[in-house]
Amino acid sequence: MQDIFIDAEFITLGQVLKMTDAISSGGMAKWFLSEHVVYVNGEVEDRRGRKIRNGDVVNIPGVGRFRIVENGATE
Repeated sequence: MQDIFIDAEFITLGQVLKMTDAISSGGMAKWFLSEHVVYVNGEVEDRRGRKIRNGDVVNIPGVGRFRIVENGATE
């Protein structure tokens, strides 16, 4: 599992897809989610605007598993 560090309270699932190179542009997020299964915290998610927060785990089959870590946050 790889960590993705963010500087805000949350980012969107579309931003995660772009940061992980699953898609090359933000405009591809809707298409990608309609064609591929993506999991957030073990549940299927298809909303590109889904807020992803500190501690959430995003699993993109064929790309990888990613844990969101807010810079400065302590768990």
